[in-house]
Amino acid sequence: MGSKNKLKRFSENLEFENVIQPDRETVVKNNFNFKGLWNKMVFKNENPIVIELGCGKGEYSVAMARENPDKNYIGIDIKGARFWRGAKTSIDESLENIIFLRTQIELIENIFETDEVSEIWITFPDPQIKLKREKHRLLNLEFIEIYKNILIDGGIINLKTDSEFLHGYTLGIIRSNHFLDLIYSNHDIYNQTGSPKYVTEIKTFYELKFLKYNKPITFLNFKVSK
Repeated sequence: MGSKNKLKRFSENLEFENVIQPDRETVVKNNFNFKGLWNKMVFKNENPIVIELGCGKGEYSVAMARENPDKNYIGIDIKGARFWRGAKTSIDESLENIIFLRTQIELIENIFETDEVSEIWITFPDPQIKLKREKHRLLNLEFIEIYKNILIDGGIINLKTDSEFLHGYTLGIIRSNHFLDLIYSNHDIYNQTGSPKYVTEIKTFYELKFLKYNKPITFLNFKVSK
């Protein structure tokens, strides 16, 4: 993407009513205005909140918001030029149950209050395969403990990935921790039976690329107990 195009998208994001871009200092100091008040101040309803971490272009969040008007969706990514596409599509389709938030994932405890989120989606994250990069994996135990704090009791975490390594790594964490309960796991969702429709019917930009080369796509989800 050219620099001019990026600048244009950054500028348009500032005008979009469905984009929130708090400055880092405000979030770090735990002064984010909507923490604990997302339903009251932003969505103005009491519907469950579902967040997508590292939402990229926002295809998954937009598709879920389109199909589930009784839920509130928040696509989170630090790269605003990417989620511009999802934000614009949401505006064009008059979707009122979706917001895009530009912030770093490691700061989400300062974005959401305890028990404020019902479900988390993580789609095609960087698997960070090297051992020295383990702390950056979005499903390492440290991150899961953070998610546990903002999720309701029994909240669900979903992982869709092309990385068999990350799928297996996450299964190991689930089986090693009593507060995590596996719901479903599939190592090849398009070639094995039983995959939920909401997993196979929505495809991201990167997923379509992987499928073009017949790369297996995996999915799992699990409950998080307090």
